[in-house]
Amino acid sequence: MDAVRVALLREVLAGTQWPGDARRFAGSLRRSVVPSGGKLLLVGTEGYEPWHLAAHLVDEAAWSGLPELAPTLVRHRVRPGEPPHLSVGLGRLAAAGRGHTVLVVAPREPGAGLLERVHEARRAGATVLSLDGGDRDLGALAHDALSVPDGGAELDLDTVQHLVSAAAGENGPPAQRGSRRLRDRLAELADRLTAPPPSRW
Repeated sequence: MDAVRVALLREVLAGTQWPGDARRFAGSLRRSVVPSGGKLLLVGTEGYEPWHLAAHLVDEAAWSGLPELAPTLVRHRVRPGEPPHLSVGLGRLAAAGRGHTVLVVAPREPGAGLLERVHEARRAGATVLSLDGGDRDLGALAHDALSVPDGGAELDLDTVQHLVSAAAGENGPPAQRGSRRLRDRLAELADRLTAPPPSRW
């Protein structure tokens, strides 16, 4: 999602909790990774790999001049012959400690194995952040969490990840917007995104 679409999405969501919550969480992320010089580990669940968020954070790191935002993607399964940036397995969490940030993205239950590894990283001094679907165990383990309950919110977790990654690279305060009904703003956004390009003649 490019910057224009993120801006439109924020306009649509003005007056809801999501832009503010995303900025708050992104602020926690920045405060954790910038002073320590990065050391951001991004991990999903066995059934959900947050490669899209990883790519957006790499982009934001470049555009914002904050290389500390670029994560190391930690994967549950690494296949032979994959490039180095896709070859970091769960064993990397065992080496996490003070100065590291572990960002867990878990739309559904993260699983006992992952929770145990993240808990060990926290005990070793790592900061744990969570973008999740409302899992209580993961929320209790995290220093900061942003939960998007499946089917219980206006947005899904993928969309909130776009808001968080964009906010992480921001340097200025958000502009204030008036409030309109969310349904009206969503309809307007859909119209804008599906409209044909203007005629050049």
